[in-house]
Amino acid sequence: MFPQLARFTDLGLLLMRLMIGVVFVASGYSHLKDPGTRGKSIGMGQGFTIFLGIAEVGGGLGVTFGVLTQLAAIGLILIMLGAIQKKIFVWHTGFWGEKASGWHYDLLFVVMNLVILLTNGGAYVLLR
Repeated sequence: MFPQLARFTDLGLLLMRLMIGVVFVASGYSHLKDPGTRGKSIGMGQGFTIFLGIAEVGGGLGVTFGVLTQLAAIGLILIMLGAIQKKIFVWHTGFWGEKASGWHYDLLFVVMNLVILLTNGGAYVLLR
């Protein structure tokens, strides 16, 4: 319907990458800031929480700046699939959630990172 908007595809991908980066870097930082407390709140050990924090910060920065973008997106997809698994099978959280965010939120990030994976993040990247 609006083919002239296709020229903004790379800009749209950049904006999506920036949003993904903000969310994952902030989340990873919260894991690293106090891994003991954060680990208890998500039902994970301190060592795994530190690993998760490093992975989220690294993946978020990779997607944001377009450095090994596809590998970063795969890593973030795996993290979110783990979060979905935990929410469904351990915490029994519904799609929309009852007391906290449901797994619809995590699924959105799976799909956004899948778009990044399939498009290699668009033209505005530092390193393919």
